[in-house]
Amino acid sequence: MYNQLNFRTDSELVHQYAPLVKRIAHHLLARLPSHLVVDDLIQAGMVGLLEAFSKYDPSKGASFETYAGIRIRGAIIDEVRRGDWTPRSVHRNSRRVSEAMAQLEGRLGRDATDTEVAQELGVSIEDYYALLQDSAEAKLFSLDEITDGREDRPGEQLASSTPAPEGQVEVEGFQVALAQAIDGLPEREKLVLSLYYTEELNLKEIGQILDVTESRVSQIHSQAAARLRVRLKDWNI
Repeated sequence: MYNQLNFRTDSELVHQYAPLVKRIAHHLLARLPSHLVVDDLIQAGMVGLLEAFSKYDPSKGASFETYAGIRIRGAIIDEVRRGDWTPRSVHRNSRRVSEAMAQLEGRLGRDATDTEVAQELGVSIEDYYALLQDSAEAKLFSLDEITDGREDRPGEQLASSTPAPEGQVEVEGFQVALAQAIDGLPEREKLVLSLYYTEELNLKEIGQILDVTESRVSQIHSQAAARLRVRLKDWNI
């Protein structure tokens, strides 16, 4: 189906929507590892914009800007994932934290405290916090990391046919499980996730609200990720 976008040149499209790409890139940069360069994110976002231009179908009901925003964000995240520089030791330690939490919560029947997890790992509380900090700095925890990319699927559906009923049931079931897992987090962890994802505050702003350091917010954030992985293990994340 043709529409007014089909009669635009790539250069005209880039000129019109470059501010959208830059806005998304800068927004994501504040939530990604510090080694990343915004120009690289913008370049990846431009690729997403051009893909949106070629695949957009107005009959699906979404505006081009909405659809393009999803494609731009997805292209940037994909590029970051492809360039994952995280040392294997960091991934291994992240799994160790999740496994320790699973064992503790299985025995205790409640949320494990920081001190208890540290003891289970056989490290000091300071070393435990260092493990959490390494994980936070190595790779941003996000809901699409927890969902193994499931968060991006609705965006894809805007440009594709309606998903099969069994697939839709699975997605909806997972969303319910994820919401329940988040709701069951300790209050401080739940608050950090809410401020970060719902209110879209950065770590510094959250630290000011909670009256803690930015690094402490980062640790709470990583601990919430580990706890969610434990509670969603049946979904093979």
